[in-house]
Amino acid sequence: MKGKILALFVVFLLIGCKTNPNRHNDLNYMQNIEQTATEASAKNSHSTIQVGDQLIILITAKDMDVVKPFNQNYSSSEMVQTNALAGGNTPNQGITTLSGPTYVVDTQGNIDFPILGKINTTDKSLVEFKDELRDKMTKYILNPTVSVRLSNFKITVLGEVNRQGDYTIANGQATIWNALGLAGDLTMYGKRNDVLVIRTENGVITHGKVNLQDANLINSPYYNLKQGDAIIVSSSNTRDLAAKQNPNTGIYLTAASIAITAVAVVVSLFKK
Repeated sequence: MKGKILALFVVFLLIGCKTNPNRHNDLNYMQNIEQTATEASAKNSHSTIQVGDQLIILITAKDMDVVKPFNQNYSSSEMVQTNALAGGNTPNQGITTLSGPTYVVDTQGNIDFPILGKINTTDKSLVEFKDELRDKMTKYILNPTVSVRLSNFKITVLGEVNRQGDYTIANGQATIWNALGLAGDLTMYGKRNDVLVIRTENGVITHGKVNLQDANLINSPYYNLKQGDAIIVSSSNTRDLAAKQNPNTGIYLTAASIAITAVAVVVSLFKK
């Protein structure tokens, strides 16, 4: 009798300690990266300017007095010394802006720029718009340098991550990895193969799901994020089962374990 009780107790412990052999793989990202092509990801890397975007635009040149009329939205107090914008070129070295009034894209996709008037941004990336603006500036300025930055690029991360919330991306570009990194990565309960991305472009809402474990993710249109994207990480079945489980289950199991041990001890004493 004693032997049977102890055997049952051991079986009980083994069942409780059983682990899923695939659990480790379930937590790994982009498991097939070696077999995945990346050509498509480059095509999706540039998002287009949207209605309501706030653009910080700065024009620089060797003679800064010449560009003043085009920088009417910037005061001297809003300009600081740095070589980040000009890329270290001597004529423009040390001029950029950290903050200041912005050009807001109106409902027609236009901004109202000094001297040049209305300029349309529809279906243009920041790089394309910057190149177009630089071409326009060459009619007035010799070798101008144009900087265009998006000041209100925000994304939202919700669900099974360690830090839910809204995040502002300083340089206006981010991948889904950047967003999840800001959110402190997924929790152990996050469903890595079923992450939802909700996107709004020009008033149209679309959505798609990505599998973080599949390296083909980098070729998805949702790999490179766009302004206003929302990432929602759903919970795994393990989390769902835990939520439905009686909160006293652990107490019951502990009590049962103690009871079985006590019975085994009593039986042992009576046999002596």
